[in-house]
Amino acid sequence: MRRRAPDFRRTPRRRIPGWIWLLLGISVAMGVVLFFFQHRQEELATSVQENILEVDEDMHENMNLTQELLSTTSFSRQLADQMALAKAYLVIAKEHNNLQFAWELSSQIRSCQRLLSQAAVRGKTITEEEAHPIINRLAQLIYKAQDSHYDISTTIATLKSHVLALEERANSAIVQSAEFGKLAVEAMPKSIHCLSMKLTEEWFRNPALNRLSDEVRNSPRLADINLYHFCIFSDNVMATSVVINSTVSNADHPQQLVFHVVTDKVNYWAMTTWFLGNDFRGCTIEVRSIEEFSWLNASYSPLVKQTFQDGLKGQIGDIKFKDLILGSLLKHLHFYIPQIQPQLEKVVFLDDDVVVQKDLTPLFSVELHGNVIGAVETCLEAFHRFYKYLNFSNPIINSKFDPQSCGWAFGMNIIDLISWRKADITAKYHYWQEQNVDQMLWKTGTLPPGLLTFSGLMEPLDRRWHVLGLGYDLDIDDRLIESAAVLHYNGNMKPWLKMAIRRYKHLWEQYINFTHPFVRDCTTH
Repeated sequence: MRRRAPDFRRTPRRRIPGWIWLLLGISVAMGVVLFFFQHRQEELATSVQENILEVDEDMHENMNLTQELLSTTSFSRQLADQMALAKAYLVIAKEHNNLQFAWELSSQIRSCQRLLSQAAVRGKTITEEEAHPIINRLAQLIYKAQDSHYDISTTIATLKSHVLALEERANSAIVQSAEFGKLAVEAMPKSIHCLSMKLTEEWFRNPALNRLSDEVRNSPRLADINLYHFCIFSDNVMATSVVINSTVSNADHPQQLVFHVVTDKVNYWAMTTWFLGNDFRGCTIEVRSIEEFSWLNASYSPLVKQTFQDGLKGQIGDIKFKDLILGSLLKHLHFYIPQIQPQLEKVVFLDDDVVVQKDLTPLFSVELHGNVIGAVETCLEAFHRFYKYLNFSNPIINSKFDPQSCGWAFGMNIIDLISWRKADITAKYHYWQEQNVDQMLWKTGTLPPGLLTFSGLMEPLDRRWHVLGLGYDLDIDDRLIESAAVLHYNGNMKPWLKMAIRRYKHLWEQYINFTHPFVRDCTTH
């Protein structure tokens, strides 16, 4: 039997089945996927943890200190409460001259304030470790204060006296502020004073002005009831000129207008010179001095009598005192219009801080229904009712008037002088001035006695006749201003002052003759 020759060829490898390769591939893929997701989960967990830390930091940064102080469980609230009580005891300790104890309280109060301030700056709540030393020390001091007989009743009485003292100081500051505002309004700007001086010099330099003044004084137009008569009482030359110029500029027939101006002795020559030397579209302007009214004396007017008595107490010299009385009476002359103009039947009263934008002659045809005065009511806001101006705790006021009665405005009024004389309005005004001799019914001003005097005799006018507030209200509707017949700069910010509201000032300045040499010289220097 023949033997097979040996075969030296490599034994062929046994091939791995395909399904094994498939299983291996799936296993590897699954491993890769699991590794990716596990790594991603760790990243997400890290990111979430960082976000939580950021949110936590933001919460600390945005900590609301107010909520902390309101929370009954926070250390901030405990510190604030103890500090408030310590401040009360500090006041009492100073009053009892216990300066050492006051210093100890003050030191701990500063420490408490410092800790609260640090907590607010860093935006984190106060911890027990931080608060405990201060709370403990304040508690000891408060116990020491109570042991020193600083009891609750003493504390309340002392704090009450301090509150009353602060209220008195606040009221005093309010009164002083009002007085300073009043002085600012009454003080003439340099430019207006300059104009008055130049006009006065011109009066004495030009004798012809005296003759012209006499001619105006003797004009029959001054008593012609068929013409339209206006009354203005002022010591301000420029302001009076704006009132008259704006009135005639917007009148359909300015030649039918007559103005009765009353001023004081100091400004009489300046007023007369100005209105004689300027053309106001053919209207008639009469200027008189309040000194001419010899009937306006202490025996006739309670206001003059009271002012005279006050002057004697103040030991004011005769000449200076007389000028003071007459100057202050200018504001009250509208209660004496029938005595000033005995031949007239109807007049329109205009304040010197108004600007006229429309023809006012239709006012003379407004039906007053037997009432004495026509005025625009001002009770759209609650604080313009009677209780705002009058003392209703006084039985004289409380028994005769309703505190919710609607107030109204002086400054632009149509007045029926026939009804005035029939109702004897001036006598009523004198009655209320006599009742207010101790200033218990009202403090100052002409509106309160006007509300009392004309009560039940006032006819409400359309609001568009008279728009108020340009001397204090910064936000009057432009449409209301455009529709107004008269704009009133009532308030402290008069249009001729530097403190005037710039938004409304041009409405007043457009009626000033800046080309006049005196005005140009006084406004440019």
